[in-house]
Amino acid sequence: MTAAAILAVDGGNSKTDVALVDAAGGVLGAARGPGTSHHHLGLPAAMETLEILVVAACRDAGLPAAGRPLAEVGVWCLAGLDLPADDEALGPAVAGRRWARQVLLHNDVFAVLRAGSERTWGVGVVVGAGMNCVGVAPDGREVRFPAIGELSGDWGGGRDVGMAAVGAALRGEDGRGPRTTLGRLVPGYFGLPSALAVVEALFVGRIERRRVLELVPLVFSEAEAGDPVASGIVARQVDEVVAMAGAAIRRLGLTGRDVDVVLGGGLFHRDAPAFIERIGAEIRTIAPAARLHQVAAPPVVGAALLGLDRLGSSSGAAERLRATLTHARLQALQPVAAS
Repeated sequence: MTAAAILAVDGGNSKTDVALVDAAGGVLGAARGPGTSHHHLGLPAAMETLEILVVAACRDAGLPAAGRPLAEVGVWCLAGLDLPADDEALGPAVAGRRWARQVLLHNDVFAVLRAGSERTWGVGVVVGAGMNCVGVAPDGREVRFPAIGELSGDWGGGRDVGMAAVGAALRGEDGRGPRTTLGRLVPGYFGLPSALAVVEALFVGRIERRRVLELVPLVFSEAEAGDPVASGIVARQVDEVVAMAGAAIRRLGLTGRDVDVVLGGGLFHRDAPAFIERIGAEIRTIAPAARLHQVAAPPVVGAALLGLDRLGSSSGAAERLRATLTHARLQALQPVAAS
């Protein structure tokens, strides 16, 4: 008999949350630490980082970490679990650690979907630095997307929005495109005299390219102020969200259902009601009864709920879990450092 019913993991590129949960939805222990993407760290280092976090969650729960398995069901919702090759690499690596008797491996968007819906089915879209989408039908059929960027036909997320802002600023400056307030604001943000100077600084590495993510609020604020170019960038992001969610809805045959569409990620955590309203309006042209939700719970809650679903736990267990595995509970933890 294991001490915990569920070992839940939400493993992102920059942050990982781990929780040990009992069958009644009570939180026994938790840990928060660095990202555990096998693409970024390599598979051995990713597994070692997960081990450190699992041990920390056991310590928080006052449970011994040596005896394996630690839980009946382990649910790993991991960033970068996008392709069959990822499943083939991570499945044996996770199972080999014997953290849990049953192993459920999912992309991390599944955690966002389940955290943002009371149902076991629906469509989830995450728009952070990049974007991804998953769908689950009432009968358990799933839809996933590779979501590996330009190679898989993707556009969207903070990186693309930020890069579009830089490109639009330069095109307006050199005459290839319309003038835009971004032509003044993008260089001003970085303390440079021109859009060309920003492009040069990014190209030669004086400014790290990841910093284009910082331009996202600027793009949204200028779109709301009426700049046509910024509005076009935001409109393209709306179209991409709807394209992914709509494809999932159609492929699963949910156009006639009141499907939950759960939105998560940094682009949805800003005060941009018009952005959300436009997404909702366009999705309802595909599925008129669709219901939009912005995820409020930590995604690790979704991972734990997937475990409770597997165990056939009651709705009361889900309610208890949501009430106790909160942002405040996780933020109060001392972050665990990787070795």
